Amino acid sequence: MSMSLDDSPIEVGELPGIRGALLRYRIMAWIVGILLMVLVVIGMPLKYVWDNDAVVTAVGVPHGWLYMVLLITAYDLGRRVKWPWLRLILIALAGTVPFLSFVAEHYATKDVRARMAAIAQHPEN
Repeated sequence: MSMSLDDSPIEVGELPGIRGALLRYRIMAWIVGILLMVLVVIGMPLKYVWDNDAVVTAVGVPHGWLYMVLLITAYDLGRRVKWPWLRLILIALAGTVPFLSFVAEHYATKDVRARMAAIAQHPEN
């Protein structure tokens, strides 16, 4: 019992859509991760130590909006590869912890590529 979004098998014809969804997710994970690192490593010390909130103001709002796009791309990818809800929730939370979005992206990419390879080797499934 995987509690996945969809229990039907992935077909070979879905691979191009999965590749596109993976690329979109990876791009957003890296952008959101970099913005969060800038916010935490540069913006927060500037704001709370030197009373300069320019970086927080400039990076915080784009990070928030792009995080929402990351959630959408993660859901799209998860729907296509039939990830369980728990994995999607963990990926969503990873975008809120510095450096963790890179780890989540690495493991998500590894999982999706393994699934795509399995489908390519056994197209009848």
